[in-house]
Amino acid sequence: MSSGNNGDNDVIRAAGCVLWRRSPYDDGLEVCLVHRPKYDDWSHPKGKLKRREDALAGALREVEEETGFRCAPGARLPTAHYVANGRPKQVEYWAAEATDGTFRPNREVDRIAWLSPTAARHRLTQPRDKTLVDALLSALHLT
Repeated sequence: MSSGNNGDNDVIRAAGCVLWRRSPYDDGLEVCLVHRPKYDDWSHPKGKLKRREDALAGALREVEEETGFRCAPGARLPTAHYVANGRPKQVEYWAAEATDGTFRPNREVDRIAWLSPTAARHRLTQPRDKTLVDALLSALHLT
C-alpha cells in the first residue's frame, strides 16, 4: 500500500503470482513460468497494477491474462524491489494454485512451461525470481 509520501508516485506498482499445480502425471509440484518475447525471458506471471487496483486483484488478473488460468491465491510471498527503466519497481507476489483454464499465446506471452521447482529455478532469467520458488516451497511446507 502507498504510504502517501511524494516519493511513492515514482514507484511502479506491480503484482503477480508464483502459479503452481499438482502434475497430472505424477502428482509432483509444478510451477508455471511465462516466456515474454518482448524481453526473451522466463518469469513468473506478473504485471503493472491499474490505478487504485488492489494488489491481489491485480495479481490474479495478470495471471489469467498471461497464462489463461484462474487460480486460488494462497500465502503472500516476498515483495521484489528493483529498478526498471530508471524507476523503482515494487512487485507484490502470492502463491497461487491453478484451478482451471487453458493457455493461448498472446501479445505479451508466447508460451508457458510447467516445470518442477528445480527446473523452474534453472529456467528463470532473473535471480530475484529464483528465490520466489524457494518461498513457494516454504509456504507450502515442502522444504
